[in-house]
Amino acid sequence: QVQLAESGGGLVQAGDSLRLSCAHSGRAFSRYALGWFRQAPGKEREFVASITRSGDVTYYGDSVKGRFTVSRDNAKNTMYLQMNSLKPEDTAVYYCAAGSTGSLRVSLRSENQYSYWGQGTQVTVSS
Repeated sequence: QVQLAESGGGLVQAGDSLRLSCAHSGRAFSRYALGWFRQAPGKEREFVASITRSGDVTYYGDSVKGRFTVSRDNAKNTMYLQMNSLKPEDTAVYYCAAGSTGSLRVSLRSENQYSYWGQGTQVTVSS
């Protein structure tokens, strides 16, 4: 069973940084490709970043490229999202997700490719 829990959200000012964590409490963390999504009030959920099982291939949504970095530590069963140069438009609930893949280097970038989701953590960026 896969259980994901996000942490690290909060209220920051524009230009600040935050690091989100996504901890997995079950087994076989390394068997899953992982991703981050976000949902702002009144908007659809948006792809933010993904990382393969191997951890060496990452993808980012256009709005966060160059500012956010996704990483994972399979030994700690944890994925991270380092967010720099935050903007008010980054304000959203951030969700981590896990999806099964047979390949170490396949990236999942669509919501329907993920089977497991965390509860979300709120990030608010003030101007």
